[in-house]
Amino acid sequence: MNQQPLTMRAVEITAFGAPDVLRLIERPMPIAGAGELLIRVAASGINRPDVLQRKGHYAPPPGASDLPGLEVAGVIESGDAVAMAQARLQLGDRVCALVGGGGYAQWCVAPVAQCLPVPAGMTDVEAASLPETFFTVWSNVFDRGRLQPGETLLVQGGSSGIGVTAIQLARAWGATVIVTAGSDDKCNACLALGAHHAINYQTQDFVAEVQRITDGKGVDVILDMVAGSYVAREVQCLADDGRLVVIALQGGTHSEFNAGLLLRKRLTVTGSTLRPRSVAFKGAIARALRAQVWPWLASGAVRPVVHTTFVAADAAKAHALMESSQHIGKIVLTW
Repeated sequence: MNQQPLTMRAVEITAFGAPDVLRLIERPMPIAGAGELLIRVAASGINRPDVLQRKGHYAPPPGASDLPGLEVAGVIESGDAVAMAQARLQLGDRVCALVGGGGYAQWCVAPVAQCLPVPAGMTDVEAASLPETFFTVWSNVFDRGRLQPGETLLVQGGSSGIGVTAIQLARAWGATVIVTAGSDDKCNACLALGAHHAINYQTQDFVAEVQRITDGKGVDVILDMVAGSYVAREVQCLADDGRLVVIALQGGTHSEFNAGLLLRKRLTVTGSTLRPRSVAFKGAIARALRAQVWPWLASGAVRPVVHTTFVAADAAKAHALMESSQHIGKIVLTW
């Protein structure tokens, strides 16, 4: 390997606020510690938590980089040899990784346990679009939500990065997938990705549509990124023994719902945030993805959905697009 430089380019949050607070600056090179490796980053995924961090609403966990960015793809340049051997990785391998911060940079340190090999034939941009949404969907839909083949999943926001991932994984798993989206074009995009039904929430009542589609039975699992007033309506959508999994709060933190339905239908309402969880917890998800989902990526049964890319210097434009919700799938920075 070539000798590493002492500094690198990175995108910094110079103050909390609008997208233009993001600036390309020079930072010292990070150094990999025990159980970690150093990735020369080719591409960095953009996610809504990055926007929240930029606005001052989502601080990095203790010990994480203050730089935004939760997923990267690139080449292993150095690291803990024992940990890499245990993970069946080696220097020079192309990997993608979930990180607690620091992804908007030319080099990034990642726990070895949270790194996965780039599937054969996949570009760095495509690989960088995978970790955050794939870890999140697996943990919440399959682990917490316990989605089973033959059950029905409702995904709120089917055209988002999380949404396009949930559609494909649930479909590959053998579930029926219903999504909501904010336009007919987005609904059509979701259907093209494998959703069985798509509801335009701007023109249709998703509760009534779910009842119609399921012949009044309701859905088994809901993946919700809205919360707020949606929770009351989602409780109405759930089948007996249904599970509601909340992963974001775009509609607000306060919800009121009919608790009687909770009892009569034996419902489970749960939620989670992935970023503060332990390396061991995330490593277990990585192993499950490598065993179950990576073969789907290799076969083409599941594929990355990248809406567009921006060079790192245009990170502010990338965030503005993210906040406009005009994209379908993932937005990626390139270095």
